Amino acid sequence: MFPAVNPPDQAIYSQVVASINTTPRGRSFGRLTDVGAWAASCQGTHVPRSFEQTRTLVIAGDHGIAQRGVSALDADASVQQALEIQSGGGPVHTLARTTGSSVRLIDVSLDHEAWGDERVSRSTGAIDVEDAMTPEQFQRALEIGKHLADQEIDAGTDLIIPADLGVGNTTIAAAVFGALTRTEPVVAVGPGSGIDDEGWKRKVAVVRDAMFRVRTQRDDVEAVLTKISAPCFVVLVGLIAQSAVRRTPLLIDGAYVTVAAYVAERLAPGTKDWLQAGQLSPEPCHLVCLQALGLTPLIALEMTTGQGAGSLAALPLLNAGAQLVGEEMEARESS
Repeated sequence: MFPAVNPPDQAIYSQVVASINTTPRGRSFGRLTDVGAWAASCQGTHVPRSFEQTRTLVIAGDHGIAQRGVSALDADASVQQALEIQSGGGPVHTLARTTGSSVRLIDVSLDHEAWGDERVSRSTGAIDVEDAMTPEQFQRALEIGKHLADQEIDAGTDLIIPADLGVGNTTIAAAVFGALTRTEPVVAVGPGSGIDDEGWKRKVAVVRDAMFRVRTQRDDVEAVLTKISAPCFVVLVGLIAQSAVRRTPLLIDGAYVTVAAYVAERLAPGTKDWLQAGQLSPEPCHLVCLQALGLTPLIALEMTTGQGAGSLAALPLLNAGAQLVGEEMEARESS
């Protein structure tokens, strides 16, 4: 499904960490040393630099289960938010302006008339009673994700921020996570957009029923995704895995994107080495998937905004680590 993923340069990572930690000042950098060394290993240089061509790709889609009352938001909020982003508004654009990142909105499966060439479907099946998509739609979504990665990398993007938009996204994330990791729904389901106790119970029921539908296929990742994820989720999986194949780092945030990254690692082993975690949300599946990927988030703001907002909030720290380590290494090389 994906070519082999070659890791970042581990020799560079080890050499940078060892060099920085030889002095009290270097040791004072704490986790920023690891962040800067990771940037160096991805860039293939002992003197890392800030990421200057970052691109936030907001992958948008709706879900049939949004009609079940699993979110504090109305089912039509996804389209409203997408229109806001398309006009240059929304949290993603606010934070992107502060970090110098550019933003691209990709309408994969929103519940409205099609906007662009990346459309797969108009919303999805309700995953508690029917399949999210057909096998053909799964393949198309995966290819769109790969194509988006190739497109951005060929255009010079040096850091990709995969982002999500869609009412019901955390329900999908919990169902996929629960099925693939054999986690009980009551453990997998979190507050999402801020639902009350009754909403949480409805969400647990949807996730339970969705997981039951794939109970005999839990080791077949493609089957699980076809039945209980969404085209926009599969696009994220393809985008993340193909970026790693192309040796391009990613900054991930939120339950939906992080579960997609976990799946990408399952399909393309080694993907996790090209990932840095932005911030930690309250969703249980977010934390567990980060742990499975061996990632520690840069910040923990409990943001549930989506749109890549948490990653954009953490981007200055990532660049600070790269710049701090880069200037320290440069000074040592010139002395």
